[in-house]
Amino acid sequence: MLRCLLALLIAAQSIDSIPPHHPPRTVAIDERLAADAGLAVGDTIVLAATPGAPGDTVIVSALVRRSADPSEVARGAYRVRVHLDELQQLVGYGERVERFAVATRGRAGTDSALQAIDAAAFGFRAYPSRAIAIESSTTFLVVSRFHRAIGVITIVASAVFLLCIMLLKVDERRRDVAALRLMGISARSIVRSVVLESALIAISGSIAGVALGSTVSAFVNWHYRRVYRTPLTFSLVTGEIVAIAVALSLVLGLGAGWLAAQRLVRRPPLSLFGR
Repeated sequence: MLRCLLALLIAAQSIDSIPPHHPPRTVAIDERLAADAGLAVGDTIVLAATPGAPGDTVIVSALVRRSADPSEVARGAYRVRVHLDELQQLVGYGERVERFAVATRGRAGTDSALQAIDAAAFGFRAYPSRAIAIESSTTFLVVSRFHRAIGVITIVASAVFLLCIMLLKVDERRRDVAALRLMGISARSIVRSVVLESALIAISGSIAGVALGSTVSAFVNWHYRRVYRTPLTFSLVTGEIVAIAVALSLVLGLGAGWLAAQRLVRRPPLSLFGR
């Protein structure tokens, strides 16, 4: 009987000494990494701090799609989302962090959280998410202003070019205008017809321009989304842009037509025939 009890005790001690079996941890990886490395959900990978070093075996549980963040477009690094304790072991920081995010409700909650974090210890500095977004988008603001300057220069140059084209076109019809003047048609009616024709041309050009801009915008988004593998919208044609383009086209077209017609009707009819 004593031998049986001793054997049971030894068996129980040997069972307790066996380390418990823990299933592999799970991670979520960037879908670009999955495509480049040929990984899929359910695959087993090894995470290590340095290449070739022993690490932890984990299972891919999800694929993370890249967010539409302009600050991440030019970054080619892959992202792997792991559990916090796993991350501490990989980076070797222990109980330290470089930065963390806190969700708040309302402006008052945000202000109180900023003050509490700043006063927690020396070296802490809290920023609202809006300030971080503005700081990280400084480059894109500069590019946006540069594009705006190019747009203004293009509009001014196109207005001058349009005026020259309208002057040439109306000047080619000087004999027709002279005949209408000699027939008794008033200068106001001639100016009105030229301005109406300019408005129709401007509307037709606006429609063609909007169609061309939408096509080019779709091609730009398709191309650069494939290059950078991001859902970010690189080119956008909005209703406001269309309204501004159509309004500018009408104003410039009507102005060019009116100036060209005024220049022509102020001349004597006989001088338009070259006499």
